[in-house]
Amino acid sequence: MTQEFSIRNLIRERINDVKYVFQFKKQLFIVVLAGGILGALLAWMKPANYTARLTFVVDDSKAGGAGAGLAGLAGQLGFNLDGLSGAGGVLAGDNVQELLKSRKLIKATLLTPYDSTGKQSIADRYTKVYELDKKWSKYLKSGERLTFPVGGKNNSRLQDSLLHEMSILILKDEFGISKTDKKLSFFEINTTMRDERLAHLFGARMLAQAADFFISTKTLRLRNNVSRLQHRADSISMILNRKTYAASAANQSLLDLNPAYSAPNATAELKERDKIILNTIFTETVKNLELSKTMLAQETPTVQIVDEPELPLKKNKLKYPYTILIGMLLSGVLFGVYLTLIKKDCN
Repeated sequence: MTQEFSIRNLIRERINDVKYVFQFKKQLFIVVLAGGILGALLAWMKPANYTARLTFVVDDSKAGGAGAGLAGLAGQLGFNLDGLSGAGGVLAGDNVQELLKSRKLIKATLLTPYDSTGKQSIADRYTKVYELDKKWSKYLKSGERLTFPVGGKNNSRLQDSLLHEMSILILKDEFGISKTDKKLSFFEINTTMRDERLAHLFGARMLAQAADFFISTKTLRLRNNVSRLQHRADSISMILNRKTYAASAANQSLLDLNPAYSAPNATAELKERDKIILNTIFTETVKNLELSKTMLAQETPTVQIVDEPELPLKKNKLKYPYTILIGMLLSGVLFGVYLTLIKKDCN
């Protein structure tokens, strides 16, 4: 016959279990003391790290219109309609979060200078701080030193593999980006690393890499068009200058010639006509060039930093009182559960 469930009986049983555990006061004291010591050791052994917080906003002049207003209204209701805002760029809407997690950009950031000398890269410093050089020493030849040159493009297979591993470690729990509010276009980057300067530099360098990639990608067609028109305008200007001098020389020669000869007059007229045609072409080319430059300026977005990390950064370190207290509580609870289970098995 099954016993009827009762909360009163359940509470009475738990009280009896607690009384039973406290019969082993000496053992409980030793276990709790050991748990507190382990908590203190954990706080002592776990290295401190630093968190750099950076907030930025993407200003795209082409992202607007009725779609943007509708997307903003939908954002207040908890819906994401960034696709209707007209901001279909790489850093539009939530795309920025994926772009800044790109391993390509992380590798490029790791190969930027760590100090003003430019001899040490961020990857070199990261390797030293996290003691990865000791872990990877088995892949090196005797006496070979592991380095990552600044801007290194001809990396070895081993260097590429280690940069890839560093990228995984960084993305795992050291670098994160989030949107501060769904209704706003503000983004927040948090970088947490064991080295203060490393954390301070990495987030800002990542943003700079992403901004350069975004701007160069979005404005590539217009920049090529401006370059082509500029080259054409320069070429026509040189030819026009030569034609101007030639027309002037032809007109000057007419002053000393017999009016009965018609050939020099025709030559001067042809040169003047070529000059007028080239001048018209040059005028239209310069007009198109200036129009393309204006369009390029309008299409070029800006990534504006709102709040940047300031030294000293926030230091994250396990506090002894908390770790000792948690260690004592956990060890006491586990010891109590252990004694209770043994008691039930014996019964």
